[in-house]
Amino acid sequence: MSGGRHTVPVDVHLLAVRDGERGPEVLLSRRAGDVYAPGLWHAPSGHLEQESVVAGVVRETLEETGLVVEPADVRAAVTVNHRSPGGQERVGFFFEVRRWHGTPRVMEKQVCDAMGWFTFDALPEPMVAYCRAGLDAYRAGARMAVHFQKPGDPIAYDPAADRLILVPDPGSPCAVPDDAVRAFAEQAVGRIATWSDVSWTRAESRVWRADGADGGTWYVKIHQNDRFHQREVAALRGWVARLGAAAPRLVAADAELRAIVLTAVGGRSLHGATYPPEQQRRIFRSIGQLAAAIHTSAPARPAGGMLPLGKLERHLDGARPHLAPGDEEFIRTMAEKAAHLPGVDVVPTHGDFQLRNLRWDGSAEALYVIDFERSEDGPAVRDFVRLSDAWHGRPDLLQAVMEGYGRPFTAEEEDQLTVLSVLDAVSGISYGAAHSDPELVERGHRTLARLRTAQRP
Repeated sequence: MSGGRHTVPVDVHLLAVRDGERGPEVLLSRRAGDVYAPGLWHAPSGHLEQESVVAGVVRETLEETGLVVEPADVRAAVTVNHRSPGGQERVGFFFEVRRWHGTPRVMEKQVCDAMGWFTFDALPEPMVAYCRAGLDAYRAGARMAVHFQKPGDPIAYDPAADRLILVPDPGSPCAVPDDAVRAFAEQAVGRIATWSDVSWTRAESRVWRADGADGGTWYVKIHQNDRFHQREVAALRGWVARLGAAAPRLVAADAELRAIVLTAVGGRSLHGATYPPEQQRRIFRSIGQLAAAIHTSAPARPAGGMLPLGKLERHLDGARPHLAPGDEEFIRTMAEKAAHLPGVDVVPTHGDFQLRNLRWDGSAEALYVIDFERSEDGPAVRDFVRLSDAWHGRPDLLQAVMEGYGRPFTAEEEDQLTVLSVLDAVSGISYGAAHSDPELVERGHRTLARLRTAQRP
């Protein structure tokens, strides 16, 4: 045994969570003055004194926010073993609280200049990387995490220097891939030092970030079925390569495991991200340019027939209890209209072209696209169905997309877009209701309401 006993400071962090209009919201404050990380957002927190961790978070909550929390309402969320870029190590206990007395306000103005509620999909920037690690681990349902930053890493969260590693709970074999998938990945890229589960919360596919023992980062994905695996591999080996650095590169694929290894791309997901209006317009112009690159990556072919209506009745059965009065009649009217629409040329399409699959690197002004498991040939407007919700009420963003795309939609494409959007809304409501995904249900409701309003004389 060498050296002395290992001692580290102990922090307590408050995750005050409430239900907002756009989903759960967490209370955050912005540091100010002569403190660590001024100008960065963080959860209310502090060092533990001569007290229990529960008493500590109750005390810090009152001192920083004015909220009175009963110890019985404190819930363990996640414990994070953190090391700063300077090498200082500590342990942070993050506690969830959903009941309190009072209204939060800035109590210590000398060290805090702002406080507010933020959805987990739209966290403020810049944020202390340590706090962001705790929030991400909490969202992932982990009970413990390690967040050891490297010398030179920024104090503020940077997705390119994300050091979060989730420690699996007992009975959680999927925290890392099984032995066969790990062997497949290491055969492709060499020994992997750390695995981090970065799967999308509602998808059945599994995705891990794999950090190599000798450097380098890759993503390993297991598809939920053979069809998705075949689609993504075909796209990555085919037209996706023509997008260059805007898309990941396929390193290896195994059809039996339904697994692939991909290179990493830069940027952070646009899902839930907020930017100033002018930057938003630049981003959406880039989205239009990327869509044009996808749709011209292979020659267009003549139309292949009617729009896909085969699953409409099944989706309607699942969505019907959640539809507004008049929705079903409108849906059936649009389905009837689809039978008489003229065909348009089909081109390569991404199939799930929406903000969560688009990543933006603001420093390089670069856009990236991921996740090609729904890729197939189809009408070009197929890729604007889920994206259209992002520009609703923002004609400037629609104009930016069209500028980047290089042309407006034809009248035939507008009709196709409307029908495809209705079908996608019904599918989303049905799936979201069955899988307890209120975001999908709400998006479907917004789409139907928007399209019904647009169709009125």
